[in-house]
Amino acid sequence: MILTVTLNPSLDKWYPINEFEKGKAFMAKDVIYTPGGSGLNVAKVIKSFNEPVMAAGFSGGRNGEYIEEMLDNRGIDYSFISINEETRNFIAIISADESRTEISEIGPSISGEEVVEFYELYKDIIGTAEIICISGNLPRGLPSDTYRNLIIMAKEQNKKVFFDANGEALRYGIEASPFLVKQNRGELEELMGFLMASEEDIERSARYIMENGVELVIVSLGSAGSMFFYDGYSYNVKVPNIKAINAAGSGDAMLAGFAVSLLRDYDFEYQLKVAAACGTANAMEIEAGKVDMANMKMIMNQIEIEKKKMY
Repeated sequence: MILTVTLNPSLDKWYPINEFEKGKAFMAKDVIYTPGGSGLNVAKVIKSFNEPVMAAGFSGGRNGEYIEEMLDNRGIDYSFISINEETRNFIAIISADESRTEISEIGPSISGEEVVEFYELYKDIIGTAEIICISGNLPRGLPSDTYRNLIIMAKEQNKKVFFDANGEALRYGIEASPFLVKQNRGELEELMGFLMASEEDIERSARYIMENGVELVIVSLGSAGSMFFYDGYSYNVKVPNIKAINAAGSGDAMLAGFAVSLLRDYDFEYQLKVAAACGTANAMEIEAGKVDMANMKMIMNQIEIEKKKMY
């Protein structure tokens, strides 16, 4: 079983409006409501592979109840701590030119009692998981070292942890040496404090992360593909050109594809192809955290991998 952790989930509302402009009124003919937040996106893609998955985190108010109803409808198991405040909304307007306008609420403030409840829950359920995916931003009320604590608790039970965050939460989490760290180019630049002008810059940054005991680093590069760093080698993964609709959640889909591939013990380069194909297929959908398996397999057949010794 794969466990995903989403400490600041959201009720996502996607509005496809082709000619959206500031200051005008529009009628949204189609609205897509989905469970959101990075960890829930990961869980949705894992479920599309028919692999057992459980989502853990916080849930509050009517939004929280609605998210739980949608997860029930999708057959995704979950274990949430009920909180006093309302789970946040996330609104995105998707235009015909592939641009995206987002409004993301800051989300609820988590009380000390609710934090303690979650730690107790997490300690009980990590024993049932083989892989734990911890991703997304932290809600208010949780200290920046929260993810580090969760990673340490999982490693004490010899679990593989996939980690995807940013800012101070990322810095603290890396210190706990998760098995895998995933970043996009912008997040990596924020972490390192300089622009990634070349593949050598990206590799240098990956080496810095791996010096903390991280075994595998993934850097997603959008339409340019991705780079994987593992066991002294870099893998430059090139994906085919596709008609992108919404790239949101593509990194989460990539993480899900890799988790499933590792759980199934696929050959390593095959794991890379599954992960990259999931990320690319997600960009072909309006909904974040959605992968059409036919698209994913089509993309897999066109992926090219260049393997090189790390400097």
